[in-house]
Amino acid sequence: MTRTAELLADDPLWLILIKVVLIFGFLVVMTLLTIWAERRVIGRMQNRPGPNRAGPFGILQSLADGLKLAFKEDIRPVLADKWVYFLAPVISATPAMVSFSVIPIAPEVTIFGETTALQLVDLPVGLLVVLACASIGVYGIVLAGWASGSPYPLLGSLRSAAQVISYEIAMGLSFVAVIMYAGTLSTSGIVAAQANGWFALLLPFSFAVYLVSMVGETNRAPFDLPEAESELVGGFHTEYSSLKFALFFLAEYINMVTVSALATTLFLGGWHAPWPLSMIGDGVLNTGWWPVLWFLGKTLLFLFVFVWLRGTLPRLRYDQFMHLGWKVLVPLSFVWIIAVVIIRAVRNEDAITTQQFLIGGGIVVVVLLAATFLIPDKKPPQDHEVPHSGSDFPVPPLDLQVPPAPPKRTPVRSGAPDAGDSGAPDEGKEAPRGDV
Repeated sequence: MTRTAELLADDPLWLILIKVVLIFGFLVVMTLLTIWAERRVIGRMQNRPGPNRAGPFGILQSLADGLKLAFKEDIRPVLADKWVYFLAPVISATPAMVSFSVIPIAPEVTIFGETTALQLVDLPVGLLVVLACASIGVYGIVLAGWASGSPYPLLGSLRSAAQVISYEIAMGLSFVAVIMYAGTLSTSGIVAAQANGWFALLLPFSFAVYLVSMVGETNRAPFDLPEAESELVGGFHTEYSSLKFALFFLAEYINMVTVSALATTLFLGGWHAPWPLSMIGDGVLNTGWWPVLWFLGKTLLFLFVFVWLRGTLPRLRYDQFMHLGWKVLVPLSFVWIIAVVIIRAVRNEDAITTQQFLIGGGIVVVVLLAATFLIPDKKPPQDHEVPHSGSDFPVPPLDLQVPPAPPKRTPVRSGAPDAGDSGAPDEGKEAPRGDV
């Protein structure tokens, strides 16, 4: 049992309740601040003002929007399944909050004279808890689309199911190399294993795969296909309003905070101070309440990346999105895992030095990137193949093309035909419809 697990096992009930309330309040406050910051940052990027009326710098705008949602009319479609329609937002929001319980925010601190760790629970399989919560959360989206009794929410929910399946596999594969180097699935153990170096520098490809996967997991741009307004009106929550819609909104931003905190835990040393601050005073900045500052700073950095992507990148096409998940991230992750296993086996035999290991890892990364961007994915079309639009999906056959428009009718003169005419009607009088 680790030191963190021992401290958490001795927590009294009142301290556990305080931690639960603090985690809930932290996630809600971070949601409000993230929404405000997203509007301000994107407004700055696009050279337009963000919210600037409610409170100083518009900082109370998110709170005003939350109050507005609470007082909006709650509408339920006639064809909706009543109980499933009601439970879907709850199923979506609850796992998002539960998954944050295994994130270590700081080591030993003192709260009202009680020594504890700023973490609700330290499980030996903490990473699996995060993956399980992410899997359960998608059930809320799928059930919301099915229970709404409308085709567009159903399509959005099916897209979300495909998205989670695709990118959760890649996310799980990005954990494998971290687990091998840390030797544990416990989140506090992974943070402790990065005391002398961050895994983002040691395992750069796993870090890159996780960055892409966490954006896909949270349905954020450029992977916001379940909520594609251009073709699905609003996606799975089209038929929701008032507090039920607010729960979906809350779940999305809490998931953003959770995956950002998990990225900090797995790859940026968790609550450890960045170098060279970690060298000051023999690590004094890694004790007490200082680690909370470093943890929050790293988490906010990832949240800024979310906002940055939304303000700069367009939405991917569905075939591009699935191609990236299944044909790029998953195969290259398997190759990376095999390379890491081989390198670790060689290092355990003391056959190479650390410098040689870093050089070899850099070569592996370069080869993987070259395989991704340089090797062509599609074979050239053959003579007997029917040309298509460039998509991996089938296109209608050529005989289903739209026929050309019929020729226009020409006006003719009215009155009796002249002697020299060939019997055609006069100009200005239309010929019978069957004669044209």
